[in-house]
Formats: sequence, structure tokens, C-alpha cells
Amino acid sequence: MRQKIAFAMIMGVVTTGIISFALISVNIGFVANFLVIWLKSWSMSYLIVIPAILLIGPKVQKMVDDIFKDTLTQEVD
Repeated sequence: MRQKIAFAMIMGVVTTGIISFALISVNIGFVANFLVIWLKSWSMSYLIVIPAILLIGPKVQKMVDDIFKDTLTQEVD
């Protein structure tokens, strides 16, 4: 469980940082208070994405496992 939480936190930092930076730079450009706006957006998105990764992640993993299980079964036959 600790590994899943650590993974979610690290992936959350990386993905929310990249996406929030890209979207804010495209939508408002590099204005004078860009850093403040970006950090606020990044922190808000990080707080949202961690629970989402922890709650939705296992369901997505199961779905992917099911998809590839069928593919592997077909390849063996």
C-alpha cells in the first residue's frame, strides 16, 4: 500500500506540474504573476489528482489487465 501511495504522489507531482504549466502558458501566457498562478493551479490540481489516482487507478489497472489477458490468451491459442 505504501508503494501505491508513493507512486500516486510522485506521478501526481510530475503530471499535474507538466499539465498545469502547459495549459496556463497556452491560456494566459507568461504574464508577470505567472509563477503565482501556476503554483496555485498546480497545488489545487495535485490535491484533486492524488485521491483520483488512488481511487480510480485500481479500476483502470484491472480493466487494462482484462484487456491484455484476452490478448495474451488469443496469442497463445
